[in-house]
Amino acid sequence: MGWKTLDDLAMAGKVVLTRVDINVPMDGGRVTDTTRIDKIRPTVEDIIARGGRPVLLAHFDRPKGKVVPEMSLAHVVPALEAALGRKVVFGADSVGEAAAAAIAAANPGDVVLLENTRFHPGEEKNDPALAAAMAGLGDIYVNDAFSAAHRAHASTEGLAKLLPKAAGRLMEAELKALEAALGTPARPVIAVVGGAKVSTKLDLLGNLVGKVDHLAIGGGMANTFLVARGIEVGKSLAERDMAGTAAAIMEKARASGCTIHLPVDVVVAREFKANAAHETVPADACPADAMILDAGPQTVAALKAVMAECRTLLWNGPLGAFELVPFDAATMAAAKEAARLTREGRLVSVAGGGDTVAALNQAGAAQDFTFISTAGGAFLEWMEGKELPGVAALNA
Repeated sequence: MGWKTLDDLAMAGKVVLTRVDINVPMDGGRVTDTTRIDKIRPTVEDIIARGGRPVLLAHFDRPKGKVVPEMSLAHVVPALEAALGRKVVFGADSVGEAAAAAIAAANPGDVVLLENTRFHPGEEKNDPALAAAMAGLGDIYVNDAFSAAHRAHASTEGLAKLLPKAAGRLMEAELKALEAALGTPARPVIAVVGGAKVSTKLDLLGNLVGKVDHLAIGGGMANTFLVARGIEVGKSLAERDMAGTAAAIMEKARASGCTIHLPVDVVVAREFKANAAHETVPADACPADAMILDAGPQTVAALKAVMAECRTLLWNGPLGAFELVPFDAATMAAAKEAARLTREGRLVSVAGGGDTVAALNQAGAAQDFTFISTAGGAFLEWMEGKELPGVAALNA
């Protein structure tokens, strides 16, 4: 852990430029989900408690370097004030006189929110001049936006090189959880990876087989691996042209001592819809006119048994078409078992990815997982073994 935390910096009387992710969903100018706003509260409160003045830097949507009024962070101010319970002073720019005036106008205990950083073309280009202009507004830089850490932008990477810096509480929690899952994990380690396509997760699978002891593959991806083993999957979603790649991943796993677990039985149907007529068959007995929509009960039982032997779980992606009843059964059962093992202190469980979070919430298991990342692309790139510029900059 080469990066500093809020505990390592003296903040009294200092302006603390704090990169956050409050790119929240909106409908008609109203924030419809405040989850991302709620998550930054510990960092904001800690900075204020330490005598610092938090100045929030954030992006919103994709204005592509132009001022787009409907993408102004001004729309987020009411929700931000409600979540933080504090006055939020809005600055009409993220640099220059408007930003400086907003910071000067804030009273102790207030929070300053500067305008969408992506209104400047230099933000996504990581323009040193823009980063320097931002740095001129403050004394300390804190990055609390792991979800944006895979982008080398002016406010995530360039700015970190110019001021004393630290990870915010959310970033700190994320990095510690990820280190516990793949950096120096308690072994054995199992990764559960699902989703539709092998082609979108090649780097992920290639990295994992060299780092985990067990890799359970589900969803449409599993069908491609079954094809690679010479098994017919009927009309199932499968990337037949990726069978050779899947075979190569299995060979790499064998060489690395990683055991790959594929479905041994599957739930099949003729229609892709909720409550479609279905049956459970051995994985090598999918009818030619049917499609695999979920893993079967024997597969779930085997997965539960492996989980019980492991100390660390990393999960990304559902095991079947979890959005359709009853093809959510495998995902729900496995998620509940992982939650139970975590509650009992037998498993460190880390999960991430949009569908994964939705599935764990659907199973009522999310609250029991050790850590759930909402970082999306950054979480996936970390699982792929890639260096995240925003994190690397904190270590520099």
